[in-house]
Amino acid sequence: MGRRVPRRISIKDIARRAGVSHSTVSRALRGSPLVNPQTAERIRRLAARMGYVPNAAARSLATARTGIVGLVITTLADPFLAEIVRGVEEVALESGYRLFLATSNADPDRELAAVRALAESRVEGVIVASSRVGELYLPHLEALGVPIVLINNQREGPFLHSVAADSRQGAHLAMAHLLALGHTRIGYITGPPAARSNRERLAGYREMLAAAGIDPDPEWIVEGNGRPEGGEWGLQRLLASSRRPTAVFCYNDMTAIGALKAARAAGLRVPEDLSVVGFDDILFAAYTEPPLTTVAQPKYEMGRTAMGLLLRLLEGEQAPVHLRLPCRLVERASCAPPPQERPVRSLSFDERRLP
Repeated sequence: MGRRVPRRISIKDIARRAGVSHSTVSRALRGSPLVNPQTAERIRRLAARMGYVPNAAARSLATARTGIVGLVITTLADPFLAEIVRGVEEVALESGYRLFLATSNADPDRELAAVRALAESRVEGVIVASSRVGELYLPHLEALGVPIVLINNQREGPFLHSVAADSRQGAHLAMAHLLALGHTRIGYITGPPAARSNRERLAGYREMLAAAGIDPDPEWIVEGNGRPEGGEWGLQRLLASSRRPTAVFCYNDMTAIGALKAARAAGLRVPEDLSVVGFDDILFAAYTEPPLTTVAQPKYEMGRTAMGLLLRLLEGEQAPVHLRLPCRLVERASCAPPPQERPVRSLSFDERRLP
């Protein structure tokens, strides 16, 4: 005959022994001020003597505390997001939380659906990385009733809780590096036009050219899509311009990887003929040929900061409106001074007088 398993002591068992209602026992064990302090102390001591162990599942239903937070990312294939996820996960585990992961495929409707599904799964809070949700979606987010922190929000909107890299400051770093090397013809291959980070990096690009007294040629700014093929198309257009740039600043490292491929296909040497700078400092940036100079976003720190911010919201604190973390330049081998221009043939006296 098998060994008999002892029955779990319940709140009703304690209530019968104490001579009170089970709701009084429940309030006393939760520390409710509605129970007389002496009665509450007597109930807690009785519960300890009887070997009462709270049911975690029942407690989470009663208190809405599940110990789970949700993280929504665009795609698992994006190497940029790996460090963000690591930073979020480390702080979550250190604080006793589990992490649920969902993907949005960079689509606002899918992102909102993912956040809603997590909220319905009783997560305590949600972090969204590289958010595409815009102002029109804000009421839907607020209606979900869980704290939400956005990382690198890509759409404009009055979001109260967000963490982002300072893209404009990062663009300043990239451009200052190229200008210091002596480049005056610098192209920019953009990212998705609607992305907030693209607008900020483009603004930083223009500001640094203006500060150097350089009037940018409209042909130096070409559209990409944030992926390698966009970098290929973008560089092909730059190489076809009438005043071909000697350097190119790329929206991100994936764009720069495509630009490096297009440069090789055109027979150009990097950095002897063309300097290339990326943005993000993904893992692959150190393994391109040549290794890519880039602007490093503080990906791991953004993840940790976002989870820390979410914890403060869960504790009832008022969060700062928006946290901006500085970027840093990582110098590798893809940049050099501009190539020497071919000598211009000497003009005769008559030619010099021509209009």
